Amino acid sequence: MDLTVFSGTANRPLGEALARALGRPLGKCNLERFPDGELHVELQEDVRGRDVWLIQPTLPPVGENLLELLLMADACWRGGARRLMAALPYFGYARQDRRTSTGEALGGKLVADLLERGHFERLVAVNLHTPSLEGCFAMPLEHLNAGTLLAEAVRPLAGPGAVVVSPDLGAVKLAERYARQLGLPLAIVHKSRTSGADVSVRGLVGEVKGLRPIIVDDLISTGGTIAATAEAVREAGCADEITVVATHALLVGPAVERLSKVPIRRLISTDSVVPHRELPFHHEVVSLAPLLADAIRRVTANGH
Repeated sequence: MDLTVFSGTANRPLGEALARALGRPLGKCNLERFPDGELHVELQEDVRGRDVWLIQPTLPPVGENLLELLLMADACWRGGARRLMAALPYFGYARQDRRTSTGEALGGKLVADLLERGHFERLVAVNLHTPSLEGCFAMPLEHLNAGTLLAEAVRPLAGPGAVVVSPDLGAVKLAERYARQLGLPLAIVHKSRTSGADVSVRGLVGEVKGLRPIIVDDLISTGGTIAATAEAVREAGCADEITVVATHALLVGPAVERLSKVPIRRLISTDSVVPHRELPFHHEVVSLAPLLADAIRRVTANGH
């Protein structure tokens, strides 16, 4: 493969792991910030005539990391890259795929338009919070699912006496896949969102009494949904050993404080986000590098 991989600064460890999985060095690129806050990007190797992949999750601060990705893309395009593609392990603005009022911006579509201006031929994303966001892109988008990797990571905990729990109706299909793969029963929490950071539980469907809950979701942001779910299953009499499984463990704002107040024993997530160093429970991290490397090999080898 005549391929060069560059990593932005949002998740450098994952970029390095991806380069190792592909069996090649990470491309050299100088990213610096001027005193006034401007980002400056300069490639330090020749990309002319090469296939180039950029890896950069659009994590908080989303705007900064998105702009960094676009500047890297512009540098590669102007440097004569043959094809330009990007892997976004976590895709910010995926929740803004539709408007609920006439005064709202359509953030997901706007970001898709910005990425199209970046001259990308193809994008790869992992477990979009809203899969319908794919329809906002004119370019092809490979939507990868880390569920199989995470389900295998949780399998040692999924013996008799365990139950998969969906924290809301939106995660039911995801939870059903976990339950089917692990051969476990399913329970569903019905919640209502009171704000962007707070939720309340309306009810619980399914049996959790005396069982070890495995709460599954694609994303943990402020932790409100997971904390409310953990409290709901505890009040329903579950065993005092709660496991949380999520693709993207953002854990922003009050998330860690909230989750420390409920009896969560462990968290299993991918490295789409740089893991927090200090959490009040065990954190097992599953690498996305093999999944991303396989997708990059297939796309590059097929030429599209």
